[in-house]
Amino acid sequence: MNPIPAAGSRPAADTPSPASAPSRARSVLFPALPLARVRALRVLVHAFVMIDVLTFSRDVLSHAGNSGFFTPVALARLLHLPPVTAPLAYTLLVLILAGCAAGIAGWRPRLSGAVVAIAFWLWMLYSNSYGYIAHDHMALMVATAVLPTVADRPGPGPEGTVPLDGRSAPDGPVLSEAAGWALRAIQIAVVATYFFSIVPKILYSGSLADWGNSAILTWASIRRGSGLAHWLVEHTPWVFVPAQWAGIALETLSPVVLFLRGKALYLAVALYLGFHLSTLVLLGIHFLPTALCWAAFLPLERLRLPRRTVEQRS
Repeated sequence: MNPIPAAGSRPAADTPSPASAPSRARSVLFPALPLARVRALRVLVHAFVMIDVLTFSRDVLSHAGNSGFFTPVALARLLHLPPVTAPLAYTLLVLILAGCAAGIAGWRPRLSGAVVAIAFWLWMLYSNSYGYIAHDHMALMVATAVLPTVADRPGPGPEGTVPLDGRSAPDGPVLSEAAGWALRAIQIAVVATYFFSIVPKILYSGSLADWGNSAILTWASIRRGSGLAHWLVEHTPWVFVPAQWAGIALETLSPVVLFLRGKALYLAVALYLGFHLSTLVLLGIHFLPTALCWAAFLPLERLRLPRRTVEQRS
C-alpha cells in the first residue's frame, strides 16, 4: 500500500520521469515553430531553385550528348538511372520551373513541392554524375525534399494549431511541429555540409594540422584569385595560414549553431555568411545554395508574406 504523503511534503513528481529524455529529444528534433516561417522559406527555396537550374546546374542540358562520360553517383546507380538525354533533361527542367512557380504562387504547395523535389533530385543526380560533385547543393536538396511534408494550413492539434472544436486559433503565430521538423532537417543539412568537409581535408592532406599549415589557400589565390587575393599574396602572405585554421574552426564547431538562440544565433549566421562572402571576393567561390539555406535558422515569419485564405487547401 502506498503511504499517504504528509502535509507540506514535496510530491514525488519532482523527480525526473522516464519520459523526460524522449521529450527533450522530441523538442530538439520536432520544435514547434511558426508555420509562416516554412511558407516564407518555400518561396525563397523555389525561387532559388529556378535560378539554379538555369545557371549553376544548367550543365545537365549539355550532358545529353556525353553519355560516354556518365559516371553515376551511388544513388543514381541504386535507381538504375540511364544517361541523361535531351528530352529527359528538358522534361525535368519544365517540371522544376513549373513546380517552383506554382509553389511560389501558393498553388497546392505540397503537390507542387513534391514535383519539384523529385525532378530537382533527378536533375542534381545527373549534374553530379559527370565528374563533378556539387556538395554545396546538399542542404538545398534536403530543403526541397522536406518542405512538401508541411501542410500549408494548420490542422487540429496542440502547439497553437486550430482547435478541434473549430474555434479561432489563439493570437500570435501558428506553431507546428511538422514545420519545426522540416526546418530542423534543413539546419542539420547545412551544418553537415561544413562538418563533414573536414573528412576530405584529412584524406587529401593526412591530417588537419597538415592542411591548416599548408599553402593550399595561397596556391588557390594565385591560381584563381581576384586582384585582392593577389595583393594579399604579394604583401601579406602571413594571413593565409591563420585563415585556413579559422576555416577549420568554423567547420569543426558548426554543430554548435544548432543549439544557439537569439543574438548568438544571428551572430553565428552572419559569421558563416561572412566566410562565404570572403571566399567569393577572394576566390570567386560563391556557395550560394548553402548560403541560402541559412535562412532556415532565421525568423522569416517576420517578412509577413501574403497568406492564402483558410479555404484554400495545400
